Amino acid sequence: MRAFLLTPLLFFAALPALAAERWETLPPTPAPIVTDRIGQAQVNGISIHYAIYGQGSPVIFLHGGLANTDYWGGQVPAVAAHHTVILMDSRGHGRSTRDARPYGYDLMADDVVALMDNLKIARADIVGWSDGGILGIDLAMRHKDRVRKIFAFAANTVTSGVKDGVEKNPTFAAYIERAGHEYQARSATPKEYDAFVGQISKMWAEQPNWSDAQLKAIDTPVLVVDGDHDEAIKREHTEYIAATIPHAGLLILPNTSHFAFLQDPRQFNFAILHFLGDE
Repeated sequence: MRAFLLTPLLFFAALPALAAERWETLPPTPAPIVTDRIGQAQVNGISIHYAIYGQGSPVIFLHGGLANTDYWGGQVPAVAAHHTVILMDSRGHGRSTRDARPYGYDLMADDVVALMDNLKIARADIVGWSDGGILGIDLAMRHKDRVRKIFAFAANTVTSGVKDGVEKNPTFAAYIERAGHEYQARSATPKEYDAFVGQISKMWAEQPNWSDAQLKAIDTPVLVVDGDHDEAIKREHTEYIAATIPHAGLLILPNTSHFAFLQDPRQFNFAILHFLGDE
């Protein structure tokens, strides 16, 4: 009887720890993709880092808060096969600088337009993640003549759309820690990460705060997208955005989170290209 009992005990002891679900993982930040079309544009009082890939109608990718252009490495090859892809580091992020003006989504959206002017881009499609998705919606409201379609992933339109305590989620906490190291490696002010986070956190506490009327006035094609296990954005809020913006689509990506473009780039890229009319 003892031998019989020991066998299953040894068997279970030999089993590896259960693997994390895909939506619980934070895959590595992709390595920068080399291009000779790269630079720093002096616009709107700051220096904006940008990189350009491919040929065709322009698509501007806007990353999330605390991130940088490298996060889009899994999307560039697929989308640049059909379009001119423009990556930009938002103000104070990555290799872009910031000034003393308080952070605001309107200011950051104006940065996008200023870069478009600098690069002589009249209109572009926008793919935005988190803060980048919010910027896409802002552009659709305030600069609709400059944008064609908005792919808004993991965005919120009021502060109450964000889950309480998201920074304590293990995946999100790991992202915040990683972002700090990346800031130190890329920024022109590598020792100012805490000040930078303090400035942008004030914006997050107060913005965005758009009304139903503002969302209902949008007439740009918008696809509202999120992962089915987003750590930060409430599902009901994502559904509200899609229901309130006229003719907006809603797409929930399975088995992914706020970092779906890292966790399942193939699915994410197909969604982008299908929305833009390339699949």
